[in-house]
Amino acid sequence: MIGAGVFAVWAPALGAAGSGILIALGIAAVVAYCNATSSAQLAAVHPVAGGTYAYARAEIGPWSGFVAGWCFVIGKIASCAAMAMTFASYAAPVGWERTVAVIAVAALAAVNCFGVTRTALATRILVMLSLIGLAVVVAAGIGGTPHTPSALADATAYGVLQGAGLLFFAFAGYARIATMGEEVVDPARTIPRAIVLALGGAVVVYVAVGVTVLLVLGGDAADSTAPLADVVAAAGWGWAEPVVRIAAATASLGALLALLTGIGRTSLAMAREADLPRWLSVVNERWQVPQRAEVVVAVVVIAIVLIADLRGAIGFSSFGVLLYYLIANASAFRQKADVRRYPRALQVLGAVGCLALVNTLPVLASLVGTVVVLVGVGYRMLRLRLLAR
Repeated sequence: MIGAGVFAVWAPALGAAGSGILIALGIAAVVAYCNATSSAQLAAVHPVAGGTYAYARAEIGPWSGFVAGWCFVIGKIASCAAMAMTFASYAAPVGWERTVAVIAVAALAAVNCFGVTRTALATRILVMLSLIGLAVVVAAGIGGTPHTPSALADATAYGVLQGAGLLFFAFAGYARIATMGEEVVDPARTIPRAIVLALGGAVVVYVAVGVTVLLVLGGDAADSTAPLADVVAAAGWGWAEPVVRIAAATASLGALLALLTGIGRTSLAMAREADLPRWLSVVNERWQVPQRAEVVVAVVVIAIVLIADLRGAIGFSSFGVLLYYLIANASAFRQKADVRRYPRALQVLGAVGCLALVNTLPVLASLVGTVVVLVGVGYRMLRLRLLAR
């Protein structure tokens, strides 16, 4: 959660929410918490790979599982494109952003095909670098040259909800805690506490960074491609700009590598059930990696990088992931009392929140997302009809 999203999401979110950006952040955090608790409740009963794809198949049925898995794959593919664009916006020379983003995706996909993923140590290092960069941004906002920010756009209810939907993208990663039920001591106590502490810590960091962006850049942040680097520059801390750019670049690459790995594994689970073409389920015997799935995902990510912008990628990502968690909340709602860890009111709130946010996302992102979801549904219908014959 404290990674690439916090370096990238402020521009599109501020453009939508304006002066209501902190309200939008609070809404996104509440929806994220509801979704995470639903995932934790499901993971405790279904400790298997595939996330909500597997949970929904077990609790509701194959169609719900398919839609959840398909939405996860398309949403996270868009997240990969957004991570690559964020890396390039902070690390690439002007005019070379798309080229550098494509190279980053290709390089990390190649690394991933040989079974090299982030370790716990690498994750700690990435988080420390991110926090150092964010601390520098906040310090520049507090102690830098006084700066008069430009005016923010007035907040509207629709804009605040759209901003919350875009900010939801930045919380990606919170539900991974929920899948650790088989690997921690006393998961019934540890996982709920970890979810609350992780989300709470992330929200504190986001509020500090968001307030700094507002105070230093104001409305100018909506047009920035590297808002946190622009904060330190506007505050007169030009010497710190490389620190922030390095932190953002490393956080983006770390997130991109983890996302590519996760999508490949979900694609593998879906291909084994024939919900994606079965040839994607082939696992390399030496590296134990679904290399075909990894390559296909990388090609699609590169295509998005070449044709979309950051705001569109974030909107499309939020569209897919919000629908994914809508189904997660519905699956948790159906669980019986003897395995319930959280009140059904949380699942209802999470589902309503997902529906509200997904219906206020940028129109183009929602239209493209709807078309892609329908393409997936059409593929499965055709496959089932051919199988019946």
